[in-house]
Amino acid sequence: MVRTVTVGVDGSAESLAAAGWAAREAVRRGVPLHLVHVREPDPFTPPDSFADPETRQHWAQRIPREAANDLARRHPGLEITTDQLTGRPPEVLTAVAEQAEVLVVGTRGLGPVAGFLIGSVGLATVARVKCPVVLVRAGTPEEGGPEGTEPSDESRDVVMGLELYRPADELIEFGFEAAARRGAALRVVHGWNPPLVYGVDPIAVDPRLATDLAEESSRALNDALRHWREKYPDVEVRAQAVVGRAARHLTEASGDASLVVVGRRNRRSPIGFHIGPVAHAVMHHSKAPVAVVPLD
Repeated sequence: MVRTVTVGVDGSAESLAAAGWAAREAVRRGVPLHLVHVREPDPFTPPDSFADPETRQHWAQRIPREAANDLARRHPGLEITTDQLTGRPPEVLTAVAEQAEVLVVGTRGLGPVAGFLIGSVGLATVARVKCPVVLVRAGTPEEGGPEGTEPSDESRDVVMGLELYRPADELIEFGFEAAARRGAALRVVHGWNPPLVYGVDPIAVDPRLATDLAEESSRALNDALRHWREKYPDVEVRAQAVVGRAARHLTEASGDASLVVVGRRNRRSPIGFHIGPVAHAVMHHSKAPVAVVPLD
């Protein structure tokens, strides 16, 4: 079975930016691009509605078709398929993502520096889908090429957030592969804080002890990456063990990144899914596209 890069499109600027990102990713991976438009069923259509069901269906089908035509013009060798489906978007996208290497969705931007606005559809999709999900908004760094040209992100690092106390092979492999495909450096960020026994303020820690803790974190980070450096010798790795909340450092690093990669572990509660505080914060505040990789 041929896997695809799958992207949800609805005609908005955000979804078209996501489709452009997805097309470039499909070219990098050498797989087909699958465009999906999800039309929610009309609970009630007024008798005097301006269009009959057949006409509304025709206009809905134009969304993926026109996006596909535009992308085919920009990527002549790329195989592109389209689907126009009906249902609740999180459920439909979760189902179609079963055939995908990665699912791409557009999100609404809050402004040039404020990051993403992730609605309930985006959060529910990220929490449910079993493959990596990439969130893209119009105007993120990789989308900033001159009009009529394909943007290039080869000079921008891939940034990956990494915890050290849980296995994360899927996350690390995704980050290294993303950097390798782009010919980019991989910046690995691990945020750490002194144990609570030393107080909540790192400045309060004895300077010599703080130095020892920093060196220990750096050693642990490099140990975790040693196998992957050997597996991907052409990827330049910049490992950073930094004091403070990982989400803040990742958000700051996103300003000049082509992609930010984070992991998520589902936490089911009576009120629904929780994807974890770091992934949640980065999804909302990153200035670059964000890849959320599911972890066991």
